[in-house]
Amino acid sequence: MNTLNFKKITSWILGLVMVFSLLNQPHALAQVETLPNLTPSTSAPVESPIVLPAESITANVRRLLETNECVGCNLNGVSFEGANLQGANLESANLQNVKFEKANLQGINLKLANLQGVDLGKANIAQANLQGANLFDADLEKANLQGANLEGANLQNADLEKTNLTNANINGANLRGAELEGAIGVFGRV
Repeated sequence: MNTLNFKKITSWILGLVMVFSLLNQPHALAQVETLPNLTPSTSAPVESPIVLPAESITANVRRLLETNECVGCNLNGVSFEGANLQGANLESANLQNVKFEKANLQGINLKLANLQGVDLGKANIAQANLQGANLFDADLEKANLQGANLEGANLQNADLEKTNLTNANINGANLRGAELEGAIGVFGRV
């Protein structure tokens, strides 16, 4: 087998390995890294962008559990059901479709976090910072948001049924389409 064909096959196999490793981490962020590639016509190295996986969701979960902090990280779809993440710092994190049902999130920092479609049912989120967070279509039924900062948060279409919002800051929050039946708020029951 000549050297050019061997290099083509090696490059092709390397590409397949990278694609399958990306498929194995469907929710991980990706970064672009330039790697040399050979063109068939010239056999000269040419720079071409190849997408490689960044830090995996598993590594992000490990970092959060070890340090109680994961600013800006991707935890899309992870289940923290019943977990104790009291005082954790998840500012600007991607928490889309995460399950926090019955979790202790008291004092957590979720400022500017993406919590779209998240399950926070029956979670303790008292004194949490959710300023500017995206809680579109989130399930907060029977959650404790007592004293939480929801200033400027997007709660559009969120389920806040029987949620405790006593002393919560909801200034500038988008509550369009939110389910508020039985919610306890600043002015008593809604």
